[in-house]
Amino acid sequence: MILTVLGILSATVGLKSFLLPNGFLDGGVTGVSLLVNLLSGVDISILLVVFNLPFILLGARHINVSFSIQTLLAIVGLALALKFLELPLITDDKLLISGFGGFFLGAGIGLSIRGGSVLDGTEIMAIYLSRKTSLAVGDIVLILNIVIFGVAAAVVDLETALYAILTYFAASKTIDFIIHGLEEYTAMTIISEKSDEIRYLLTEKLGLGVTLFKGHKGYVRAEKSEPGQAPLEEDSDSREINIVYTVLTRLEVAAVRADIEQIDPSAFIIQSVVDETRGGMIRKRSEKHF
Repeated sequence: MILTVLGILSATVGLKSFLLPNGFLDGGVTGVSLLVNLLSGVDISILLVVFNLPFILLGARHINVSFSIQTLLAIVGLALALKFLELPLITDDKLLISGFGGFFLGAGIGLSIRGGSVLDGTEIMAIYLSRKTSLAVGDIVLILNIVIFGVAAAVVDLETALYAILTYFAASKTIDFIIHGLEEYTAMTIISEKSDEIRYLLTEKLGLGVTLFKGHKGYVRAEKSEPGQAPLEEDSDSREINIVYTVLTRLEVAAVRADIEQIDPSAFIIQSVVDETRGGMIRKRSEKHF
């Protein structure tokens, strides 16, 4: 509830202090509402609820009723905040409007998502369509916004559409940062001759969960052979190696990597971003490594 309220307040600042007074647009259902408000003058509070309602019903049917109820309450809360909260116009500089308007709006959407709801129904429709097609959620959101920006360029003007793209870019990056942030999970694969010492470091000293994979070296130096003879390979047992795999937060990566390099400076370390984890011995995002 706290996250949702903070999200509503942040989105209200983005809309009332930056985007609305200057006639700027954004992507998604919010962008459609802003566009219709710009063309018709209909109250943005009414438009947000009306345009989001079909997506809320879609979410109730295909995703989760509890989530849809929370989303409805969040959107109604945003509409009421836009209607009754009086906020000053902060700037009329177009780049600042696009950047900070998108930032506050994106922060509001991101906080509401962390709170278990959304302030824009585009994500609901994207989730539904991704189950019916081969497109990813991000691809569908991008396609929908391209259509919105195209319509804005046709019915308003090209400059407004271009600034809307900047606003959407700022908002989407802020949403990603709020949801994942610096504590985004990272998978780390370590290939080293000293895998036992590294496993002990990760599990006993740092409290991380690890998985060991049995592997074989793909490249080994062969023993020197007589001229004209094929190189002699090492014994197969000497080519076996344990590969260490662990998942940690991005904040922990630099310190853990430094600890590993103290044990084995030549260790081969592979890092990749993890979208989501479930179960196992995963350190919670709020637990920092120092």
